[in-house]
Amino acid sequence: MSEQEHKEQEQQNQEEKQNPELEQNQKEQPMSVISKALVTGFVGGVLWSFVGTIAYFFNFSSVSAGSFVIRSFVQNEWSSKWLGELIAILAVGLVSLLIAILYFGLLKNTKGLWPSMAFGVGLWFIVFFLFQPIFSAVPQIGELDSDTIVTSLCLFILYGTFIGYSISYDYQQNNQPS
Repeated sequence: MSEQEHKEQEQQNQEEKQNPELEQNQKEQPMSVISKALVTGFVGGVLWSFVGTIAYFFNFSSVSAGSFVIRSFVQNEWSSKWLGELIAILAVGLVSLLIAILYFGLLKNTKGLWPSMAFGVGLWFIVFFLFQPIFSAVPQIGELDSDTIVTSLCLFILYGTFIGYSISYDYQQNNQPS
């Protein structure tokens, strides 16, 4: 390649790098902190309810997401099958959007794992004590076996930690003084 051809090639490369219409030269718009919190909430709800469903199928727990969301309100054959569990997992993901907004509104300024873990424990108490009369397919806390109590409490702690720490960390990172 001659020197002239080499210069023309470099000039063409420079023009391509400066062309804003090319996809490679466009910058992705960053997501807002609240948008990231909502994504975190949905993913956390789907992920941890899926893990809870696996624990249910392997008999670590006598309740699953389907016990709360589907079987407490619908008593059909499909509600005890994989379709009922799948719908319940997606429903928990949607409910987790509200939980993420709640955490973002109340606890986004917290630092560390402990507030997030406490949030998970608090959610467990709300679901198993306060909302228990709503969920007819879920036995009262005194009727649950110890495996179910320990498994569900651990899952709620992990869920709270996932949502809480992710939201708090992202908020802290985006609101640091430059």
